Amino acid sequence: MGIKQQKTKEQALLKLTALCAKSEHCKEDIRQKMRRWDIDDDTQEEILQYLIKERYIDEERYTRAFIRSKFTYNKWGKYKIEQALYAKRISKDIYTPLLADIEDNDFTETLMPLLLNKNKSIKADSDYERRGKLTRFALQRGFSMKQALSCIDKII
Repeated sequence: MGIKQQKTKEQALLKLTALCAKSEHCKEDIRQKMRRWDIDDDTQEEILQYLIKERYIDEERYTRAFIRSKFTYNKWGKYKIEQALYAKRISKDIYTPLLADIEDNDFTETLMPLLLNKNKSIKADSDYERRGKLTRFALQRGFSMKQALSCIDKII
């Protein structure tokens, strides 16, 4: 990466409040940014507590926006979204009910056009090989095996 840009507490707070006012961020995103700025752990915690208290950071609000974005625009499945949230250290208690709000049928409706499109570009010698490639594609996108096979059965 580049050279660490050391910032004072005031500079960091000013920059982070502006950043959080523009778009949603989780605590882990902000922590990483402060680490890059070489801010000590105690100061990081103070800044985080301020941002949370003033509602610049709200993990549930962030998670709701993240799930909506990844599902709607990136066409990710439930497992890929879960994995990304886990990597961002979002509590399972926060994201589990929010993901449960999305029906399995919605995931299937999202997966079907992806598989139809992928099916056009696959080069396979047999239906067996085609099925394998489509299944791997669906699983990589974070969809369940059940959803993948259900859609693939309709295609092939």
